[in-house]
Amino acid sequence: MDFSFTEEQQMLRDGVGKFLEKSYDFDARQAVVRSEHAWSKEAWDQYAEFGLLALPFAEDHGGLGGTVSDCVAIAELLGKHLTVEPFCASIIASGAALAASDSEAAQSWLEKVMSGEAVAALAYEERSGTATPEHISMIAAPDGAGFSLSGEKRLVIAGAEADVLVVVARKGEDGPLALFLVEQGTAGLSSRAYSTVDGKSAANIRFDKVQARLLAEGGHVDQIVNQAIIVQSAEAVGAMGALMAITGEYAMTRKQFGKPIGMFQAVAHRLADMKIAYTKARSTLIYTTALAESAAATTRDISILKGQIGKLGKDIGEAAIQTHEAVASDIMVRGSRLTVAGTAPDLHWLPS
Repeated sequence: MDFSFTEEQQMLRDGVGKFLEKSYDFDARQAVVRSEHAWSKEAWDQYAEFGLLALPFAEDHGGLGGTVSDCVAIAELLGKHLTVEPFCASIIASGAALAASDSEAAQSWLEKVMSGEAVAALAYEERSGTATPEHISMIAAPDGAGFSLSGEKRLVIAGAEADVLVVVARKGEDGPLALFLVEQGTAGLSSRAYSTVDGKSAANIRFDKVQARLLAEGGHVDQIVNQAIIVQSAEAVGAMGALMAITGEYAMTRKQFGKPIGMFQAVAHRLADMKIAYTKARSTLIYTTALAESAAATTRDISILKGQIGKLGKDIGEAAIQTHEAVASDIMVRGSRLTVAGTAPDLHWLPS
């Protein structure tokens, strides 16, 4: 299978990659995470300038008509730099829900999302986790011309800052899953914001008889969730690749007993295992993306991708921590005489 990108995809990756290398290094990222803002408005505006916010939407909606493979090509770069902007949540998931609706309100919000003027968030997770859409229990009760939502959604990425929410709920008791539109500030809506382990903004959102409008129903929920899993997997693979590269560089520059630690058999084997894990993860991603682009991806394919990315990402992370553990040892030994300048930057890609 050809794992290379098309000429157009590579050109877009080159432009986005240069911007991220120049303006989104680790120090810049940490400054954003520690600021009072959930993400970088400058970076978000630049994504809009590149056309990333309009990339997956049809030209009829004012988008660029990009495919899932186009989104994967970009998401790898965003994952490589651990960007905290809600690209997958606002564009891939919520944007797709807005695009699935023919209502004027949805189209108006979609235009604002594509231009970067507004941010959308997908309210999907419930309780301690929602493995599949079938586990969704929130009910949208008919209420006049619209619906009323009550309950809680958890881990809503950009939920507190979003201008509009796309809520996944059941249309009536024992009804089918559907997508509902709720504008921020609607009566009965409250949220508790917090940061995820990688620095992104998330929120738990309470709905107390919140008025909502129906966007779409049927198979749209599965399609949106599956595509979001693919794109988010691409972000994870990008982070794995960066972690592998940084760990390899560290192993060949840090010396013990007069030679790089990467020359020792145990470390060399660990680095080889990291490369194998990364290759397996990226191969699965590319294969699943190709299936999705040809409309041949099944629920099983998506589950395999999700499982592989989770397991292999954990393996790569653990191997990187083990390889870098000498830094932690130095810190503990030197104590108040901490002088490990030159080693700490190697930990930049490890979540804090």
